Amino acid sequence: MNDGRYSAGSVALAFLLGGAVGAGLALLVTPKSGPEARELIKDQASAARDEALKVADEVKEKAVELLEKSKEVVETKKTVLETALEAGKEAMEREKERLMAKIKKEEGEA
Repeated sequence: MNDGRYSAGSVALAFLLGGAVGAGLALLVTPKSGPEARELIKDQASAARDEALKVADEVKEKAVELLEKSKEVVETKKTVLETALEAGKEAMEREKERLMAKIKKEEGEA
């Protein structure tokens, strides 16, 4: 059910990629010497790496939360199904006993 929203991970990834492309373009059009440009690229790469690690940690935390919530939902549904199954078995047994009594009664009358 996609309601037009994007996940936090995809937004963060798009942000990081956009930042990296923008930084790369800025480096290409800025008149810098070779060592200055390399240092700037190194700094930008380090910042992008740090941001990517931060986003990855956030995504991991959200995934763990989602997994825990999913486990809770599954346990709840499992309990409901087990209860319904048990009630169905009991109802079937009662109906079986009722039908058996009816059959015995009809055989006794015949």
